Amino acid sequence: MKNLKIGLGQINSIIGDFEGNFKIISEYIKKAIESEVEIMVFPELTISGYPPQDLIYRENFVQKNREYLNRIAGQIPNNIIVIIGFIDEKNGKLFNSAAVLHDKTIVDVRYKTLLPNYDVFDEKRYFTPAPEIRPIPVKFNNREFNLGLQICEDLWDGDSDIKITDQLVEKGADIIVNLSASPFEKEKRNVRNQLVFDQVKKHRKPFILVNYAGAQDEIIFDGNSIACDGNGNVVCVGDEFKDSFYIGELNTENPKSLNITKIPVEESIFNALVLGVRDYFAKTGFTKAVLGLSGGIDSALVAAVAAKALGAENLTCIAMPSKYTSDMSNNDAKKLAENLGTNFEVIAIEELALTFQKNLDSIFGNRESDITEENIQSRIRGNLLMAVANKFGSLVLNTGNKTELALGYCTMYGDMAGAVGVIADLNKTEVYAVSKYINTKADKDLIPQRIIDRPPSAELKSEQIDPFDYDIVSPIVDLIINDGTSKESLLKIGYPKDVIDDCMRRIRINEYKRKQAPPALKVSKKAFGIGRRYPIVNKY
Repeated sequence: MKNLKIGLGQINSIIGDFEGNFKIISEYIKKAIESEVEIMVFPELTISGYPPQDLIYRENFVQKNREYLNRIAGQIPNNIIVIIGFIDEKNGKLFNSAAVLHDKTIVDVRYKTLLPNYDVFDEKRYFTPAPEIRPIPVKFNNREFNLGLQICEDLWDGDSDIKITDQLVEKGADIIVNLSASPFEKEKRNVRNQLVFDQVKKHRKPFILVNYAGAQDEIIFDGNSIACDGNGNVVCVGDEFKDSFYIGELNTENPKSLNITKIPVEESIFNALVLGVRDYFAKTGFTKAVLGLSGGIDSALVAAVAAKALGAENLTCIAMPSKYTSDMSNNDAKKLAENLGTNFEVIAIEELALTFQKNLDSIFGNRESDITEENIQSRIRGNLLMAVANKFGSLVLNTGNKTELALGYCTMYGDMAGAVGVIADLNKTEVYAVSKYINTKADKDLIPQRIIDRPPSAELKSEQIDPFDYDIVSPIVDLIINDGTSKESLLKIGYPKDVIDDCMRRIRINEYKRKQAPPALKVSKKAFGIGRRYPIVNKY
């Protein structure tokens, strides 16, 4: 099988935008034909977008996705094979499917076998697993070989009794093709690539994996598609977080292996967040954002991400100082906005806070000030941000991080306001690490160094400092949330008992807040949102 030219359609589909997706698919196919590509591969559920969730039950949704499959098939000449993901229906059952298209026809269809039902995945709710596993024989361009099709999770069969790749090869597959919708997580690219390398090493068969590059709600797809020949040479690699068309060649007479660029984890996280914000706005039809710029590290990082994602001219940063806000915070907020080139406004909240206090005096009486008055300030700021956003057709960006959200160190209807939680899946130490990366990448203090160096504070009362040692608390929170680590295991690691107890208590009693938090852009293996389902009331 010499000189088989392949194309990787690393697309950014929009769920339910059948016509828009069709146009992009058609454009990629046209490029493939012009480039004399012989096998063109698209990701999982390319036509409908992934994950369609309960839209799949809407009248005509599945039918329309099939109609567009037929339209795409009608474009395919006899010198190219196109493999594309869609939803199939058979005898009243739905299947996550891959179609092989050639010479204006649907040659054959294969179904996904392993249906993931963990974290953000809920495929057993919608789909039926494949009733059989077998390759598809194809003949074209004086070639004859068997295509072994699998879909995303079918590659991740380590814990399954059903070994998809093994069965495909045993039944005669000459090339393995995986259509993926594999969400981004820190370091996941390396794990996914290794799975491919392991299968190539084991079976000595070429392997093509094509993944989405785009974002849907809180899920971010990183691209990083890859193709290897049967000797393990990497012949084609898709860029990270970039939807595009890529060309490679399998089994050439002089095989060459491409290098896979090593990317620092902080760079990947930053680029993931940029893509997440950009697509959230583009796909919902918004162009402008508003955020509260406090002079602290969290809002500074969100501002840097948003300026990159939306353009600085489309971001308005608003400082809302109170009598507790230091000159340092005011100056740093202004300096950051200048560095980023964003719009910058100042709305002092002291008079508003006094008005609240005056109107509540008759109810509060002589009770001493406490967290109530602190939260009022936060809610005033949330109201102001929402008002500005409403007036100018913008969305508010939430600036809370994962550690604070886990511990409930946030105010409902105050600093929890926002359309999307930009850094809600980054712990506090990661917030600092990514911020430092931004400055290193810019080769200057884009985020003023003082913001990075100073102790974090909500500045809602005099001389306030955050009540946590984040170097200890952040990893504890991640172990509990991401890994479900028990108290006993945390004690064995060496964390202090009182800190463990406090973290676990805070996480348990603040579930009600997280149920009302904005969607969090997912960058870890367990973000707050659709992939984490805990009861509000629990005593465990």
